[in-house]
Amino acid sequence: MLQQKFTRRIGRIVLCAALGAAALSAVPAWAQFAKPENAVEYRQSALFLIGNHMGRIKAQLDQSKPALDQIKASAALIDVLKTVPFEAFTPGTADVGDSAAKPEIWKERDRFDKLAKEMQDKVGQLNAAAQSGDVAAIRTAFGETGKACKNCHEDYRRKK
Repeated sequence: MLQQKFTRRIGRIVLCAALGAAALSAVPAWAQFAKPENAVEYRQSALFLIGNHMGRIKAQLDQSKPALDQIKASAALIDVLKTVPFEAFTPGTADVGDSAAKPEIWKERDRFDKLAKEMQDKVGQLNAAAQSGDVAAIRTAFGETGKACKNCHEDYRRKK
C-alpha cells in the first residue's frame, strides 16, 4: 500500500516536471530576456567568446607546430556556443546600447537565419576537423568557417 502511494506520487511529480518543461520550452526565446539590453549583452558576450576562440585557433595555425590540444578545446567551445547568440536577436533590440546589429536582420530574417545556419554547419565541420588532429583539414575548415562568419558580418553588422 505504501509503495503504491509512493509510486503514484513519483508519477505525479514526473508528470508535473514534464508538463512544466514543455510549457517553458513553448515560451518564445525573446521572453527569457527581462530587458532588450539583456538580449544585446547576451548575444555580444557569446559572439565575443566565439571570436576570441577563433582568434586562438588562428594564432595556433600561424605556428609551425600548432598546439592541437588548444585548437581542439577552442573548436569544441565554439561548437557549443554556435547557436547561443542567435536566440538573442530578438525584436526591439536593433538600436539598443552599442549593438552593431543592423536593422536589416529583422527585415531579412529568413536570410539572416540561413546565414547563421551555414555558419553553424561550418563550425561543426571545424570542430570535427580539430578533433581529428589533421592540421590540413583544420586549416581548410577554419577558412570556411571564417568565410561563413564574414558573409553575415558584411550584410548584418555595423562597422564600429
